[in-house]
Amino acid sequence: MTLKTFTAVLYKEETLYVAECPAVGTVSQGHTIEEAIAHLKEATELYLEEFPGQKFSKPFLTTFEASISG
Repeated sequence: MTLKTFTAVLYKEETLYVAECPAVGTVSQGHTIEEAIAHLKEATELYLEEFPGQKFSKPFLTTFEASISG
């Protein structure tokens, strides 16, 4: 078994945390950050079982500023 490290991006929507793995495209959610990451890990592992052998590149994360009226 091989271990691979993936990036998780999290944000809060009302009462749930949403976790996303941009390299694979999997998304999950949970009531806590830990639960959202655990669900994302499970979803990602299931996806990779179904579609083995895919190559994934690490995402490039950056920030930008946007003007907001109001």
